[in-house]
Amino acid sequence: MVHNIRNPPLTNSNPMMHTEQIFFELGSEQRLSILFKLTEHDSKLSKLSKDLNVTMQEVHRNLSRLVDAGLIEKDSAGTFALTTFGNAIITQISTFGFLSRNRSYFSEHIFGEIPMKFIHRIGALDNSEYVNGLVAVIELWKQLYNRSSEYIYGMLPQIPLDLIEAIMPKIRNESVKFNYILPEKAIVPKNRAEILKNSGYQELMRKGVVERRMVDKIRVAVVLSENQATVMFPTLKHEIDMNSMFYSSGLQIDNGIFHEWCLDFFRYNWYNSMSFDESKLIEV
Repeated sequence: MVHNIRNPPLTNSNPMMHTEQIFFELGSEQRLSILFKLTEHDSKLSKLSKDLNVTMQEVHRNLSRLVDAGLIEKDSAGTFALTTFGNAIITQISTFGFLSRNRSYFSEHIFGEIPMKFIHRIGALDNSEYVNGLVAVIELWKQLYNRSSEYIYGMLPQIPLDLIEAIMPKIRNESVKFNYILPEKAIVPKNRAEILKNSGYQELMRKGVVERRMVDKIRVAVVLSENQATVMFPTLKHEIDMNSMFYSSGLQIDNGIFHEWCLDFFRYNWYNSMSFDESKLIEV
């Protein structure tokens, strides 16, 4: 059997060579554009040339390279489509996009020792907005609370007084489900107990409107409702940075995968948490 020289078979002896080839082929804006076009629908050379506003000769050259790399294939009618391999590769590009666009942020932040299965899905955060500044963060959370009608889930290292005052009327008057996770030694305001008492907090817990759990440490923080989500990562000192976060509003923007990542992460921590212990909180 004679193998194509530009696309050597993947064997145990040359996995790095094959990986290097794939990265090389992805290092072209036009070839990436072709791949993303083919995620929308299969297409012929002439249609791709028109859609990308590139000569047919140039598109043909890059299509040939992508075929040789095993990322796309052509049927007998001359229609190009992503291969199974190509589909799998294209789903990983969002990871590189997210990390590349935010490389300055991640030079000062880490993933916080979260389970590898969430790091593998970090590309789900690609279509998000970066929010910077504590005031902007707090105001956006208040907006998230106001727009919720089903639930509010939160997992934070500390609870600012502003957030307590903003969320209590929502859950008391509209019975919006409120689940939250705090770490041991979480910082809470001194007058928190009085505010909660005046808001009928104990009754809300008795009814199951409010539920709370505790973990040893918050490694990555999330706040979300049924249609908005936010996530915050820790600094190099392993402390959650509440002065900045990534945010996504609307489940249609990215098919809801940002929201799904945050919801799955919250649920993972919820089901691996402990009973809440008020004595382990720190009032300031």
